[in-house]
Amino acid sequence: MHMDRVNARRSGGRGWLQALAVYGEPRTLAMLFLGFSSGLPFFPAFQTMTVWLRESGIALPLIGMMAWATIPYSLKFLWAPVVDRMPLPLLTRLLGRRRAWMLLAQVGIAIGLFQLAASEPTAGMRRIVIWDLFLTFFAATQDIAMDAWRIESAPIAMQGAMAAAYQVGYRIALIAGSAGALTLAQAYNWHLSYLGIALLASVGLVTTLCVREPHAPASREAVERETRAVEWLERRAHWPKPLRDAGEWFIAAVVCPFMDFFARYRGWIAIITLALIAAYRLTDYAEGAMTLPFFHDHGYSNEQIAWVVKIIGLTLSVLGVFIAGLLVAKWGLLRSMVVGSILMMLSSSGFALLATTRTPTLLGLGIANGIDNLGIAVQGTVLIAYLSSLTSQKYTATQYALFSSLFALAGKTVEGFSGFVSHAAGYVLFFVYTASLSIPGLVLLFWLARSAGGASRPALAPADGGADAHVRSG
Repeated sequence: MHMDRVNARRSGGRGWLQALAVYGEPRTLAMLFLGFSSGLPFFPAFQTMTVWLRESGIALPLIGMMAWATIPYSLKFLWAPVVDRMPLPLLTRLLGRRRAWMLLAQVGIAIGLFQLAASEPTAGMRRIVIWDLFLTFFAATQDIAMDAWRIESAPIAMQGAMAAAYQVGYRIALIAGSAGALTLAQAYNWHLSYLGIALLASVGLVTTLCVREPHAPASREAVERETRAVEWLERRAHWPKPLRDAGEWFIAAVVCPFMDFFARYRGWIAIITLALIAAYRLTDYAEGAMTLPFFHDHGYSNEQIAWVVKIIGLTLSVLGVFIAGLLVAKWGLLRSMVVGSILMMLSSSGFALLATTRTPTLLGLGIANGIDNLGIAVQGTVLIAYLSSLTSQKYTATQYALFSSLFALAGKTVEGFSGFVSHAAGYVLFFVYTASLSIPGLVLLFWLARSAGGASRPALAPADGGADAHVRSG
């Protein structure tokens, strides 16, 4: 791709040692630990909890509905402007704007995990639902503040290394929050398991206190003001100032990014593109809620799930990230997205075949889970690249947040009903159903590929034919 070649030319003369030296930077090392803090609550908030709930005798429909407790991850764009601009009493003065919100969120994460550790599913689900919502709200808030800290703390040349360090820390945390939690639960109990995860939240707290507050651009608000917002204000000069300020923010933060997208991707292309974003990861979301309960019901122990599914599986997911990068570089985005969808269909088909076996084997579990993790990694990576290619340089953060919320909301909605489907149809038909959810995305991909004049192109060219058609690095 164009930007890949440009970046390769720029980095080719620096030498390997100089390129690797960036990973020894204090900011990069800090990002490793902050990435760990970001990934820590993700699995305990839902996937790991599904095993605990199933062992406690909770019905599959209710377990599936617990996916909705993680909805704050999908709605974080709603309060991102608050995190971005509102100072916290005392904390902002002591730590700065970004670190203050990060610290507050990390304290909230620790409290949520401690409260879940003290909960008991058999005593009722209300307490677990409330504290799970509490946990995911502060986890999403941490992500908002942490993304801002990462972008503002390092120059563009370091953003690739910062993102890589974040991903490594995040995946280590996924192993801790899944395999580590399952191993502790097998050896002791679920309360001690969640208590151990809660203690690991101290990693983020200590890191936040040690890092430096970045220096934000001096005229941030002035840069964000849009011509349309100014014109809107001029026509409503008679309105009260608080109401005009709220309207100005809404026009600049929500309306303008959408208008920009529809101006660049006109007509049916824009509508089909948004439909593709919403449909692309439905298989991943729908099967995700039921895979661990399925393993449990099929006779696998927590220890087997921990080692085969989480440690080996998540390791394969790292390989999947590299494979996705090679696919995008060789074939382009749309073809790579087709590969991701096919892998996810094979993943669900593999789980369906595994569900037909009477005697559970570790080999069958490993093969089915390996394909699943490869598919998730490839599909997720190419989707991130695709969404990045769609965003305008003028609205990168806002448009990306809105796009990512679109597929997450659609996926979470389907995921919440997965327990009802698996309970009514059984695991074999359930995984056939989840495999079929990739078909709409494939149809939309083929339609867009034909409209784009070839699937090898990195993305559909915008109406203005500008550089936004290329995938941006970092």
